[in-house]
Amino acid sequence: MIAASGLRWILTLMFAAPVLYGLWRLVLPTTGLTGRVGHVLHAAMGVLMIAMAWPWGMDLAAAPQVVLFTAGAVWFVGASLIRPGALSRTGAVLAAWPHALMMGAMAWMVGAMATSGSTAGHGSGGHGGHEGHTAGGSGLASMSLTDTGPSVASALLAVALTAIGLVWLARAFDLARAQIPAPAGGPAPAGANTAAALDPACHAVMALGMAVMFALFV
Repeated sequence: MIAASGLRWILTLMFAAPVLYGLWRLVLPTTGLTGRVGHVLHAAMGVLMIAMAWPWGMDLAAAPQVVLFTAGAVWFVGASLIRPGALSRTGAVLAAWPHALMMGAMAWMVGAMATSGSTAGHGSGGHGGHEGHTAGGSGLASMSLTDTGPSVASALLAVALTAIGLVWLARAFDLARAQIPAPAGGPAPAGANTAAALDPACHAVMALGMAVMFALFV
């Protein structure tokens, strides 16, 4: 849980953006089956990251979340191998691994927080009081990982997610500035490819928001 209300709302808005984008892409008729599953997984991750920032999120059971995001990580890798689309299998795996890492990181975080006993809702799998759950937290986060190993792993994941988020953000800016050919053969105005930039932009927001959460829980 995030103790600072301002940061809590900032992270909520950050995670809400990819959730809404995923739901929007889900209903588009041009989105294929593989894309729909991916967008559902990202939307679910955004919702549960929002929950992790709020007190009520401490009451959610850990096991279903770990199963969901472990399956999500396997899905992204498996789908890239079975249905690589226009890419080679190697290219598809390279494109899918950041998504798999995010899913795996989410599963690890939920499991680590439950194991450390930082949240009674995760630790017990049910609804309980909040007294005594926040010991060891910083001024921004009211819960933290207590052991050295998980803390180091959380810090490394924060660094990795930051790097992934910055790469996606740079890609989004490049796409937004790109010029695409107009139907008449002339160049379209800069920014005509903005719609294509939404996908990496939303992934960047998700990755950077997750990096903040992981850093706070160290």
